[in-house]
Amino acid sequence: MSLQMVTVGNNITLIQPGFSLMNFDGQVFFFGQKGWPKRSCPTGVFHFDVKHNHLKLKPAVFSKDSCYLPPLRYPATCAFKGSLESEKYEYMIHGGKTPNNELSDKIYVMSIVCKNNKKVTFRCTEKDLVGDVPEARYGHSIDVVYSRGKSMGVLFGGRSYMPSAQRTTERWNSVADCLPHVFLVDFEFGCATSYVLPELQDGLSFHVSIAKNDTVYILGGHSLANNIRPANLYRIRVDLPLGSPAVSCTVLPGGISVSSAILTQTNNDEFVIVGGYQLENQKRMVCNVVSLEDSKIKICEMETPDWTPDIKHSKIWFGNNMGNGTVFLGIPGDNKQPGSDAFYFYVLKCSEDDANEDQKTFTNSQTSTEDPGDSTPFEDSEEFCFSAEATSFDGDDEFDTYNEDDEEDESVTGYWITCCPTCDVDINTWVPFYSTELNKPAMIYCSHGDGHWVHAQCMDLAERTLIHLSEGSDKYYCNEHVQIAKALQTPKRALPLQKPPMKSVRKKGSGKVLTPAKKSFFRRLFD
Repeated sequence: MSLQMVTVGNNITLIQPGFSLMNFDGQVFFFGQKGWPKRSCPTGVFHFDVKHNHLKLKPAVFSKDSCYLPPLRYPATCAFKGSLESEKYEYMIHGGKTPNNELSDKIYVMSIVCKNNKKVTFRCTEKDLVGDVPEARYGHSIDVVYSRGKSMGVLFGGRSYMPSAQRTTERWNSVADCLPHVFLVDFEFGCATSYVLPELQDGLSFHVSIAKNDTVYILGGHSLANNIRPANLYRIRVDLPLGSPAVSCTVLPGGISVSSAILTQTNNDEFVIVGGYQLENQKRMVCNVVSLEDSKIKICEMETPDWTPDIKHSKIWFGNNMGNGTVFLGIPGDNKQPGSDAFYFYVLKCSEDDANEDQKTFTNSQTSTEDPGDSTPFEDSEEFCFSAEATSFDGDDEFDTYNEDDEEDESVTGYWITCCPTCDVDINTWVPFYSTELNKPAMIYCSHGDGHWVHAQCMDLAERTLIHLSEGSDKYYCNEHVQIAKALQTPKRALPLQKPPMKSVRKKGSGKVLTPAKKSFFRRLFD
């Protein structure tokens, strides 16, 4: 095993925990960028080009008939072939988190429609499901089994938001283990069927799954309800006769306690498990080799790579399988140093020999970090366009056109921002404060200067005031600008108090003014 540090170009901020990698005939593609795709790369899929220990993310192109693919993080992905003998395959993507922290329940199919020396053109289609449709989730697995000349997808585990009836103000964004049901998905007709197997008692998330022929092996995982990582090993076998499928589960000995590990395949019958966690904040530094022979599974520890001090001391790590026995790893950077990168990246080669190109086993593993509640700030989406022509990125110089400076400043474009010096709204701990909030904090627009958005709760607004300001067009100034706004206002000019004038009369030959009473007195006197 060899470990090499990798430098990344100016688009390093796109690589965040929860991303996925897809390997098409030796070419690796990155999916699950931070935030919504921008004009620089409307598809959100990049060619993951590593040469001489330097990584470049080059924008990928979609065909005109592609659907929109959101940048999902922590989804379940797997390679799919119509049959074991088929050479052409596609990638299935299910579930995952969207940039505004919502969960997807859709299945997307990624395939190549055009390929040349300079670029690859993808087609993305959405697959509609009927029957027992799996609920929206993340941190789960999806694999493909082959039996009697037919194929079927096997979906298991993951986490989802609590049902609406059980969500309270304090637990609004809480997640729970999905039920330990096994779903069979017919990718051709879009039919899904749920199976309850008595051997599966816990809905495990961030487990490792290995599929070969008609069998799926489930290793490790994290049970959120019990907060344990059981050393379980399950064998799920699927028989696909002419009638209804037959699904069975067997508990095997020799499992390992691990969650969020990365699985990579080194040859037809051998896999390597890298990374993961054995406790909440304790990384699992041991690597395991998994051998599948004669319908038997064997798991053994293997020689670990020479981990760098940064990797050893880091509390978290994440990554994904690049294929051909290669793993891409990331750890947090040194935030104490100004100008330091957010993450450092490494490439781990578990096998010096190239994997057999005729591999008939396809693997699936979740991203190698326990979900830290990490989510990017919500951004207003642009108009997405998939009409890029085949010549849009001809030539290396034009192909590598992504510019990080083109991205908008995410700190001021969405709900998950620091709106004022005392703002304490955190995506990891936020719960609804107003009855009008569902899954995002209520915001109000401050009219000072060019205007900016602030959280209503940070401004200590009563709900009645929030509704009043939201419905009307009144100007509003946040706590920081309300005094400034008052100082800028010109006080209204007060009109002088109008008093009725008192009538007076002058006595002839006198300069004195007579009051009405005296005037009446003198009139009677002279009359």
